[in-house]
Amino acid sequence: MSEERTGFRLWATAAPDLCAVVTPDDRRISYGELFAEVNRISHGLRTRAGLQVGDTVAAVMTNSAGMIALYLAAMQSGLYLVTLNYHLTEPEIAYVLADSGAKVVVGSARVEQVVVSAAEAAPGIQVFVDGTPQTDRAQPLSALTADMPAVSPEQVPAGSLMMYTSGTTGRPKGVKRPLSGIDADAGALTYRWLFAEFGMERPAFASWLVSAPMYHSANITPAMGALHAGGTMVLMDGWTPEGFLRRVQEQRVTGTSMVPTHFYRLLQLPESVRADYDVSSLRYVLHGAAPCPLEVKQRILDWFGPVVYEYYGSTEVGTTIARPHEWLAHPGTVGRPASISTLRILDEQGEEVPVGQTGIVYMRQGNDRVEYHNDPGKTEGSRRDGLMTVWDVGHVDADGFLYITGRASELILVGGVNVYPAEIEAALLAHEWVADAGVIGVPDPEFGEVPQAHVVLRDDAPEGDAAVDGLRRYLADRLAKPKRPVSYLVRDALPRDPNGKLYKARLRRTREVTA
Repeated sequence: MSEERTGFRLWATAAPDLCAVVTPDDRRISYGELFAEVNRISHGLRTRAGLQVGDTVAAVMTNSAGMIALYLAAMQSGLYLVTLNYHLTEPEIAYVLADSGAKVVVGSARVEQVVVSAAEAAPGIQVFVDGTPQTDRAQPLSALTADMPAVSPEQVPAGSLMMYTSGTTGRPKGVKRPLSGIDADAGALTYRWLFAEFGMERPAFASWLVSAPMYHSANITPAMGALHAGGTMVLMDGWTPEGFLRRVQEQRVTGTSMVPTHFYRLLQLPESVRADYDVSSLRYVLHGAAPCPLEVKQRILDWFGPVVYEYYGSTEVGTTIARPHEWLAHPGTVGRPASISTLRILDEQGEEVPVGQTGIVYMRQGNDRVEYHNDPGKTEGSRRDGLMTVWDVGHVDADGFLYITGRASELILVGGVNVYPAEIEAALLAHEWVADAGVIGVPDPEFGEVPQAHVVLRDDAPEGDAAVDGLRRYLADRLAKPKRPVSYLVRDALPRDPNGKLYKARLRRTREVTA
C-alpha cells in the first residue's frame, strides 16, 4: 500500500473530512460523519439493545449508508452480522432470523412489512427500520442511536460476518467462524490480503463502485475494503447497464465488483450506446460468483482493457485468483490459490487426483475451521483433512491453475456418462442468439437422465422452433452427443438472484418442453 494506514477507524480519525460514501442519490458522507454514526450504533446496540460480544444482529437492507454504518458497528462490537437478501420472502427471512438466533434485525424501509412479519418467528427479537416505521412493531434506527455518544467505545472487539448459504440443497446454513479475539483495528488489517493478492494500492479504491447488492459477501468484502484503504465507496441501488456506465463515467470509478450477468447485459447494448460512455478510469474489475463463458470474458477484456480480475471461492472455503495476464495465458481458469489458501482436488475416497484429472475441489483459507451453524452433520460431511468443499468439481493444470467443471450436485448421469451443465451453458452462451441459458437434467427412460436447456433468446434471434433447430446444429459441432440437450424450453427470463446466481430448483419445476 502507498499508505501504511489500514482501517476505517484510523482513516476516520486521521482524515475526518475525506469522502467515505457517495449515496445512490449523490449525497456525500465524510469519514468523520460516518464514524460518528457507527459509534452511536455501537453504543446503542450495547446499552439500549443489550447485545453482548458473540451475539447476532441481522440486516435486511439495500445498498445504503445505513447498511454500511451497521456493518462497521458490528465489526467493532464483537457481533456476528447476518446480511439477508432483501428479495427473500417472509418465511425465508423468518427461518434465518430464528436459526441465527439474531437478537436485533434492521430492515430498510421498503421491506419493513416483510421483516416485521418474519420477526414473529423469533420471539424477543428487536426490530428497527432505517427510516420512518409504518408499523407499531418496528422502531426507527434513530431510537437506537438517540443521545448515544459519537465517540468510539473503549472496547472495540472485532466482529464477523455470518453468511447464509444459498440453500441449493435444503435449507440455507449459516457459515460461522469463531470470533478472532482481536480488536477492530487489528481486524481491519486482514483486508491487506485483499489488497496484496490483487496488487491493489490505495488509488484502486479512490472511487469504488458498489453496483451489486451488499448482502452478498462477494460485494460487501471489497466494498468495505475500500473504506479500510481510505477510499470512497460509490453506491448504486438497482443495476441497469446504462445506469452502471453512467455511474462509472460521472464518478470516474476506479474499481468495482461484478458478476457475469452484468457482463452479458452490458454486451447486449448497441455498440453505439457503449461508445457513448467513458470507462477509461477503471483499473480493477473483480468478478466471480458464477461461471463466465470464455467469449464473454474476452469481449469484456477487449472493451475495458486488462483490468478484469477473476476469483473463485465461497464463504466456507478459500480463494483462487486469476489476474488478467494469467487468464489470457490460461483461458477459462479461475486462477491459482491465494497465498492464504490451500487447494486440493480429491476423488470420492479422499485421495488426491493427478494433474488434469477431474475431482472434487477442496480448499481452506489460512487456518480457518469453519462450521455450518446448527448443522454439525453438514460440517463434518464437507470436511477432509482440515479442508472443506462446497461440492464443486474441477481440475488443475500443470501450472497449478484451477478450472471449474461444474457442481457435483448438478451432475447429469447420461447412460453412465458424467455431464456437467456448466459446459453446455457456456457453449450456448457463446451463440449470438442466446442472452441467457441454464441446463438441468430431466428423467429419460433409456438413459436415466438427459440434459434439458432453458434459454432466453435475444431480440434479433429467430422465433421458437427455428432458433432451437439452429442451436441444435450449432452444438452438434461443439459437444459430444451425451452433452447435447435433448429438449429446449424458450423462456422470457431465467430465475437469477441479483448477484447472478441461477436458481436451478425453479427450472426443475418447469419441465414443459416447447421444442
